[in-house]
Amino acid sequence: MNNLVNALRGLNLPNKLTLLRIALVPVYLLLLAAGLNVPALLVFVVASLTDLLDGRIARANGLVTNFGKFMDPIADKLLTHTASIMLCAMGRLNVVACILFVAREFVVSGLRLVAVEQGRVIAAGMSGKIKTVLQMALVILLTVLPRNPLAPLLTLAAAFMTLYSMAEYVWQNRTVLSGAR
Repeated sequence: MNNLVNALRGLNLPNKLTLLRIALVPVYLLLLAAGLNVPALLVFVVASLTDLLDGRIARANGLVTNFGKFMDPIADKLLTHTASIMLCAMGRLNVVACILFVAREFVVSGLRLVAVEQGRVIAAGMSGKIKTVLQMALVILLTVLPRNPLAPLLTLAAAFMTLYSMAEYVWQNRTVLSGAR
C-alpha cells in the first residue's frame, strides 16, 4: 500500500486526473446498473471534465509526460466505450452505433501503432475531438433521458462523426499503410 501511495505522490496533477478518470469508470457503471441515473450522470460528467483539464494543465505548465501520452487516450476510451457498451446492453444505445464507436478506435489505434513502428506520430485531429464530444454528449443524454426524442438524432450525429473521423485519419495517413514516407 505504501508503494502505491508513493507512486501516486510522484505523479503530476494531469496524470492524477487521468487515473481519476479511470477509477470513475466502474463507479459510473455500478451507479447506472443500480438505476441511479443522476448520480451516474454526475460521475460521468466529472470524469469527462478530467479529460478536458488534464491536457490543458499539462500543456500550459510543461507537465506533458510519456505516462500521460500513453494513459490519457486509454482513459478516454475506457470511459466512453465502457459507457457506450453498458448503455447498449441496457437497450439505450443502438447496437450498430456502439459497434462503430468501438471499431473506429481499433482502426485508428492500429494505424497509430503502424506509424510508431515507422517513427511517426499521428496526433489527434479536430474531427476526432468533435467525435469524442458528441459521444460524451450522447452518453450524458442516454444516462439520464434514454427515451428522449433527441437521442436518435445525437446517435446519428455521433455515428456520422465517428465514421468521418476514421476515414479522415486513414486518408490523411494512408502512406503509413503503404510504408512510404
